[in-house]
Amino acid sequence: MKKWQFWLGLFISLFFVYIVVRGLDWSAFWDTVKTARYGWLIPGVGVYMIAVWARAWRWHYLLRPVKQIPTNKMFPVVCIGYMGNNIYPARAGEVLRAVVLKRKQDVPVSASLATIIVERIFDGVVMLAFVFLNLPELARVNSDSGFVSDIQSLTVWGAAAFAGALIVFLLAAMFPQVTARVGLWSIERLTPKRLHERIVGVMNKFLDGLASLRSPFNVLMIFLTSAVIWLLETGKYWFVMHAFDFNVSFFALMLMNGIVNLATTIPSAPGYVGTFDTPGIAVLQAYGVEQAMATGYTLVLHVALWVVPTVLGAYFLAREGIKWSDELRGEK
Repeated sequence: MKKWQFWLGLFISLFFVYIVVRGLDWSAFWDTVKTARYGWLIPGVGVYMIAVWARAWRWHYLLRPVKQIPTNKMFPVVCIGYMGNNIYPARAGEVLRAVVLKRKQDVPVSASLATIIVERIFDGVVMLAFVFLNLPELARVNSDSGFVSDIQSLTVWGAAAFAGALIVFLLAAMFPQVTARVGLWSIERLTPKRLHERIVGVMNKFLDGLASLRSPFNVLMIFLTSAVIWLLETGKYWFVMHAFDFNVSFFALMLMNGIVNLATTIPSAPGYVGTFDTPGIAVLQAYGVEQAMATGYTLVLHVALWVVPTVLGAYFLAREGIKWSDELRGEK
């Protein structure tokens, strides 16, 4: 609570929440929530958990050059990471799952973090593809609004950022010796001498975690798996939509999924409060969905996305007898 990151995230979340509740018809909102057909959440959650399993398979695939770990052993660790992201600030779940994997499988934390960063880059590329593919449809629906041009501008900048990051990581993976020499040169000149050995060790383990990117086939497999993961997650959006009295296309939900998940990269309170909801509601309103209906749907969707992996992650963490303590955070 004392860290500035927490307070910054809380402030940003409150700002986004204010945008959501400003002008909201609370009576219509509560009617929407009370009359929703919640049975549709069951297949929605089922599809979502298949996507989580696919994430575990992708992580297993990325880590194969470091250590062969079955997907069924990766799945609990992925759930623990989801739980950490949902209840701790600054995406602490990503570090938490790397640390848990170190405890369970003796995989170096720096190698795990390299694969996790690669995951996030590919996720960003797929999210941007979802947005690019569906912008023409949004433009036809909402041609008189500046909303489309705003999203186009943000998408272009986001594409440049993720493409740049992907190129850097691919080059680092394909030319590890050159990367190591450049890294060593930088370490020797920019860090205290007493830390050189330790930093070089972390760098080498980090480069080991990029080994899966040395094969074009592996890169293609990771990209295709990422696309499948996010299509499955959009499937949850589609199922939950049937609990409410509105209808938009699957492509519109792909656009919503892409925009809200790109928005969650903005610092926020734990669980992406506000940064998930406000963009999602804006997309639905652009497609003509009433504010109260869009808000009710997005809130239920967000809660469903939050509860299941958080409960599962907490269960797996407790089953392993691991606590998010100073001892755990101190793992290397």
